[in-house]
Amino acid sequence: MSADQLNKLLAELRAAQPGHDAAAFLAAIVESSDDAIVSKSLDGIITTWNLSAERLFGYTAAEAVGRPITILIPEDRLDEEPAIITRIKAGERVDHFETVRRRKDGSLIDISLTISPIRDRDGNIVGASKIARDISDRKRAIEQQSMLLREMHHRVKNLFAITSSIITLAARTARTPEELAEGMKKRLISLSHAHQMTLPSFNGGASSADQNTTFFTLLTHLLSPFEGSDTRRWHLHGDDTHISADRLTSLALLFHEYATNAVKYGALSTSEGRLDITLTLAPDCFQIVWLESNTTPETTAGSKEAGFGTTLEKMLIRALNAEASREWKPHGLLIKLTLPRDAFGIPVPS
Repeated sequence: MSADQLNKLLAELRAAQPGHDAAAFLAAIVESSDDAIVSKSLDGIITTWNLSAERLFGYTAAEAVGRPITILIPEDRLDEEPAIITRIKAGERVDHFETVRRRKDGSLIDISLTISPIRDRDGNIVGASKIARDISDRKRAIEQQSMLLREMHHRVKNLFAITSSIITLAARTARTPEELAEGMKKRLISLSHAHQMTLPSFNGGASSADQNTTFFTLLTHLLSPFEGSDTRRWHLHGDDTHISADRLTSLALLFHEYATNAVKYGALSTSEGRLDITLTLAPDCFQIVWLESNTTPETTAGSKEAGFGTTLEKMLIRALNAEASREWKPHGLLIKLTLPRDAFGIPVPS
């Protein structure tokens, strides 16, 4: 029910000279609404407060009624209230105003407000009725969609760059067109398999790989497109460990970024380059060393460029609660990662 509909119903009840039954009927409608319905005086003092307002904001009616509406407004948005009161006094309606309000526990919530003037029997404006609707889920969905679109754009650009690098690498070693075609086919199939591991499932699950895998298996999928025809240019060292399905996507995306940068700028962009990845298990964490060798300063410097990949990398490191350091050595790039055991979905030994 909109604020206008509520006010219209209130006017009809008053026009009919409502008794106790009519007042109870109106109160029942307000109390049963799924939206928070609040009224306030022109001085900004809360006068009514329904059950949905209690659920949304955390204050009971006894706690809210008689207090200023500003208890719900964050400090950086206090200037909204005088502007709203000015419009209400002018008889205007504020329709679907999206803003942020503060709950009793201090947390912030995205809401949509519809505000209408309340008039007395003589038509004088005596207050305002507010209907607040929680739009947090919708806002999160929009933000997620925006993030996914940016990621898709970033991935498409990276896939073109990686494909170009694969063609260059294959052309260096292929002796016939048939050999080139066969090598490209194998590399692109491997790249497709690795890329698939970084995609979340359509039902919101971790990834298309529903069963547990291991860290070395993940890296093998990601790096297999960049093997040379006669020798492997990347090597895995240390103790392998399992990765739970709900951690796979974040780890795959992170190391997909590292591999992408290595292909575009680092060790995997040259035939002489070498990549060594070492996993060490500590009692309460994992330590990973990503070492690129035999790269030139010019190619290494290119990986310093900031962009969405850098943003995504930082976001994934935060999501994994990891610590990361990056150092450009004369021979190439050195990345050190320290991750808690739960970053792999592995419980810490008691």
